[in-house]
Amino acid sequence: MDFSSMNAAEQAHMSKVIEKKQMQDFLRMYSNLVERCFNACCNDFTSKALSSKEEQCVMNCTDKFLKHSERIGARFAEHNAERESTVPEQH
Repeated sequence: MDFSSMNAAEQAHMSKVIEKKQMQDFLRMYSNLVERCFNACCNDFTSKALSSKEEQCVMNCTDKFLKHSERIGARFAEHNAERESTVPEQH
């Protein structure tokens, strides 16, 4: 994003808005990860500790989820780069 047309106070405000949105997105992703992996892996409530099977499931689940999120982010960045290269600049 180009904030060069904004004054310093507006730029600072926009930076704070973007940081807040990024934090919300991170927390949403983390919450989805926890919910998905808990529901998929944790099913024995006779002990407060995870069994080795549950622990391995959680490790695999988080690994897949994070790799998936990373790939989606990379594809999104590629898509944006392609769009920006085909859109003529407006002055």
